[in-house]
Amino acid sequence: MKVLMIPTARATFAVDVAKQRAAEARALLEELGAEVVGPEELVMTDDDVAAAEHFVAEPHDVIVHVHASFCDAGPAMRLYEDVTEPIVTWSFREPGPVGDRLWLNSLCGSNLIGHALVRDGKAVRLVYGDPHEPAVREALAGVVAGRLPEAPKLPGSDGEVDVASATSALIKLASQSIGIIGEAPKGFTPSQFDAALVKQLFGLDVVTLELDALMDDIEAVPEDRRRAELDDALTWQPSLTDSGADNLGEFAAVTTSLRDWQRETGVAALALECWPGLPTKLRVCPCSSMSRLADEDIATQCERDVYGAVTMLLLQALGSGTTYLVDTVDLDQEKNLVRFWHCGAAATKLAADDGTQGLHCNRKIGVAGNFPLKPGRVIAVRLTEDPGTTGLRMLIASGEAIPAPNRFQGNTADVVMDTDAENFVTSLVTGGFPHHTVLAWADVRPGLRAVAQQLGIPVVEF
Repeated sequence: MKVLMIPTARATFAVDVAKQRAAEARALLEELGAEVVGPEELVMTDDDVAAAEHFVAEPHDVIVHVHASFCDAGPAMRLYEDVTEPIVTWSFREPGPVGDRLWLNSLCGSNLIGHALVRDGKAVRLVYGDPHEPAVREALAGVVAGRLPEAPKLPGSDGEVDVASATSALIKLASQSIGIIGEAPKGFTPSQFDAALVKQLFGLDVVTLELDALMDDIEAVPEDRRRAELDDALTWQPSLTDSGADNLGEFAAVTTSLRDWQRETGVAALALECWPGLPTKLRVCPCSSMSRLADEDIATQCERDVYGAVTMLLLQALGSGTTYLVDTVDLDQEKNLVRFWHCGAAATKLAADDGTQGLHCNRKIGVAGNFPLKPGRVIAVRLTEDPGTTGLRMLIASGEAIPAPNRFQGNTADVVMDTDAENFVTSLVTGGFPHHTVLAWADVRPGLRAVAQQLGIPVVEF
C-alpha cells in the first residue's frame, strides 16, 4: 500500500509539537507496512503546497492528510482539486495543560477541510487521536489494508414542532439585516455565503463595509471618545486593568467604531473579518469589542461568518437569548464530551465566572475574553450549504454544558452530548459541516424544526 501523507500546520501554533506528531504519524504508517510518500517536512506556506503538488500527481493508493496543527482548507482544496478517491484526514488530541492555549487545534483543521471538500463533491474520512492509541493504530491498519474508516449515516429529525414560534421568528427576521465587514478569510469556506439565498429564505438584507474603511474609522476616533468608552468598559469588566494589554485605547476605538456603524445602519448582527488585518495593521484584537456588543444584544460573528450570523439571529428570534459562535476542538470519548471553543469574543453574560479579559491566546495582544462558558442545557445549531443542491440544511445537537475549568485560553464549554459524541464529531467532518456551530442556552428546537419545515430545509439532528 502506497500512502501519500500530507502533513499541514500553521506557524501560529506549537510547531515543534506538530513536527513531532507528524513524524510519529509517518512512523506508525511505516510500521504498519505502508510505503509512505509525500513531504517529510510540514506543509505551511504557499511554496510548501506548490512543492507538494507533484506527490499528488504521482501514483498512490490512499491519501492521509495529517493535521499536525490547525490549517485552513486552502492547501487541501489546491492539492486535491482533481482527486476522486476519499481522503482520510487525521487529527490529534490537544497536548497542552488546562488553561493554556490550543497548542494544535488539529480537529478544527479536519472540520474545515471536510466542509470544503464535501461541498465540492468529494469524500472525506476521519481518524481522531494520537499515534500511540490502540484505536488509532487499528484504524490506520485498516487504511493500510485498504479499509477506510466509516462515514456515519446522517440522521434526520422527527421531534416536535412549534409552528407559532417559527412563524413569529420568520416575521421578525424579515425586518432585520446583517452587517458584513471585510472578506472571508482565505481557506475558510464556511465564511462564504449566498446573499440572494439569505434574502429569499429569511428576508434578511446584508449591509457591507470594507475593512479598510472600518480601520480608517478606528484610527479617526478622537481621544475623548476613546477615554469615555474605556471608562465605560472598565465598569463593564474591571479585569481590563489587569489584562496585560498595552492597547486599551485601540480596543476602545474598535468598540466605538463598531458600535457607531451598527447604530448608523441598524444591523442586528455584525460579521467581522477579525484577522489578519486588525491584529497586523492596527495591533489590536477585536474579540473583547465583539463581546461588548454581544452584551448589548448585537449578535457578533468572527471570521465574517454570515451563515453563522443567520443562525444566531434565527435562534434569538425564537427566544434563545444570547448565543456564541464556536469551533469544535476536542473530543473525550470516555466522557462522551465535546469541547466547543473560540478565542475570546463571548458575551460576558455567558460567563461561568466574572468574565475575565486578557491577551489573545495566539496573538498575545489585547484584548480577548478568557473565561469558561456557563453550565446548563445547550443546543448546538448551524445553517449551512446542503451539498449537491443550491439550498441550505440545518444541523442540530444537544447536551449538557458542565462546570469545568476553562480548558483552553479564550472561551470553552465542556458539553456532555445527548448523542454519541464520537459519532457527532466524525459526522461533522465526513458530512461536510462547518467548523463553526452556534451554542444556545435555551431549547428552541421545536421552533427550529418548524422553521426548517416551512422553508423546505432538511434537518440533521443528533
